[in-house]
Amino acid sequence: MAKGDKRHPRGLPAAVTVAVLFFALLGVLTALLLLPGLVMVISAALSLAAFVLYRADKAAAIRGDWRVSESSLQVVAVLGGWPGALVAQRLYRHKTRKQSFQTVFWAGVVINCAALAWLVIARPFHF
Repeated sequence: MAKGDKRHPRGLPAAVTVAVLFFALLGVLTALLLLPGLVMVISAALSLAAFVLYRADKAAAIRGDWRVSESSLQVVAVLGGWPGALVAQRLYRHKTRKQSFQTVFWAGVVINCAALAWLVIARPFHF
């Protein structure tokens, strides 16, 4: 299969793997009562929202219509929707080449994961 084949966008299997592993980790942390289940629900909802926003933005870009702002895409990702955003980026080949966007995106992933680590370590929830 040729590099960049449209049937298998580059990086999609890795993106899906990362997203699945992230949600598996959230599931384990929830089962161990280290995170409230609401964290996984919110992350899943935001991931779905991010996926839909990326699809809408890609479609608008193709049509030349009004676009979803980059800041909206980044905010949804940093709040917890980055797994869905990552999969959408690879599936739709959208925002993967713009280095400034990718830098902010990955900084947001680090911030989100650091916040989750803090929630687990500090354990501000009482079960």
